[in-house]
Amino acid sequence: MTQQHAHNSSNHNLIQTKNVCAQVNLHNTNKRNYLVPKIGVSGAADIAFLGNNVYDVAKETGRQIALQGAVMVSGATTGFPYWAAMGCKEQCGISIGLSPAASAKEHVEVYRLPLEYMDMITYTGFGYNGRDLMFVRSCDGVIIGPGRIGTFHEFAIAYEDQKPLGILMGEGEWKTDEIIKNIIEYSHRPNKKVVFDTDPERLVAKLIELIKQDRKHLRIYRNDDNASVDLVL
Repeated sequence: MTQQHAHNSSNHNLIQTKNVCAQVNLHNTNKRNYLVPKIGVSGAADIAFLGNNVYDVAKETGRQIALQGAVMVSGATTGFPYWAAMGCKEQCGISIGLSPAASAKEHVEVYRLPLEYMDMITYTGFGYNGRDLMFVRSCDGVIIGPGRIGTFHEFAIAYEDQKPLGILMGEGEWKTDEIIKNIIEYSHRPNKKVVFDTDPERLVAKLIELIKQDRKHLRIYRNDDNASVDLVL
């Protein structure tokens, strides 16, 4: 299964839900939408090395973010986040992307990244490393799926920032969660804001609860060994 195949096969479903989603958005007059949790999805931009089940897991992750009333944020990229965004949009959710490029043209022609399944893209112009920082800082919590070095980079930023984290366990299909457990064990930096689960629905629910608790604190970022400090409001 390829990304192009995903795009073609999902067109029919998107057309069917387009009017419904438009009605939902047009009738949304809530003035307190800033309280809606913003959940980032981090994962490998190339998931061809994984089994076909990962596509369904990614889509279900995006669906659950939308169904449980959150906004999905991603690096506006391919692979796991792309499929998650697809699932989010199938449920009339809001999908926001942060691009490493400085413009839509650079995003598509230089980085060769997609525009589909995004309601809004912020073009950071900071490349992948700078984009990763802005992506994490734009989220209330981050879900870590199967990934490679870029995913571990985003995890490290979120972990150092004491950001609520949900780690999607692979049950043998990927080892990202096992590696993260080792990193946490040997990092010598306690962090109580990390949850693990094999099921996207449960993981999203756990992460939203962490976000609710985290919002009771004021986070101050510092440039010493105490990377971030939480103050109770």
